[in-house]
Amino acid sequence: MICFIDIYDSLNSIKGYRYELWCLARAAGIRYCVLFCDVEKTLCRKWNEERREKGQPSYDDKIFDDLSSRFETPDRRNCWDSPLFELCPHKDGVDKSSTAIIKVVLHLTKKIDSKTRDVKVLQPTIATQTGKFSEANSLYELDRATQEVTSALVEAQSQALGGPLNGVSLGQGLPVVNISRPVGLLEFRRLRRTFIKLTGQTSLSGPPPPSDADSAKRMFVDYLNRELGSNRREQEKYKLKNDDVL
Repeated sequence: MICFIDIYDSLNSIKGYRYELWCLARAAGIRYCVLFCDVEKTLCRKWNEERREKGQPSYDDKIFDDLSSRFETPDRRNCWDSPLFELCPHKDGVDKSSTAIIKVVLHLTKKIDSKTRDVKVLQPTIATQTGKFSEANSLYELDRATQEVTSALVEAQSQALGGPLNGVSLGQGLPVVNISRPVGLLEFRRLRRTFIKLTGQTSLSGPPPPSDADSAKRMFVDYLNRELGSNRREQEKYKLKNDDVL
């Protein structure tokens, strides 16, 4: 069995950021823990000054004071700080056999079963499921893409002074739009709302809405061509009928 352990040791001194890490771990359905290096501020300052004297990366005194004043000590009563393991370098030293480090590794690698109580694997909730996230992205892309297409066609019509639009290109790789009659903004909005509604209903029993803008635009353009094309054919039939009467 291959085990991967991710260690985040950068600006996680604020509990809000640790909470975000905990949410990511829960969404992924993996184990999580916090290793707190409990070091006194005076000792941290001494270590920082020694690194500076040796030409090693170190913090400016002003930044050091700012970071230390913002530090929020982990509290095992918080879900995002639990389980909490504490390491005291100024007392116990730091090496690979440190008790706290061994406990962390055991917690993250121990085999578990239904009877295990000392190791907890975070479980994703409905709100953190990847499918929900993807669906939300798809709806956002669908809404934005259809709005861009509508705006482009309204602008093209204004430049054509209400005349027919043949072969309107909306971008490379996208089908052209053919409009044989003036289409008002209200009608475009109605077509857009209907398309989004139909796409959403289809995704309930089939694949989700398109997750990228180009796919959404392509589907919407095809829909417009079908709708406006059928209207054009009806107009042509009506014209032929009138010509026969005359």
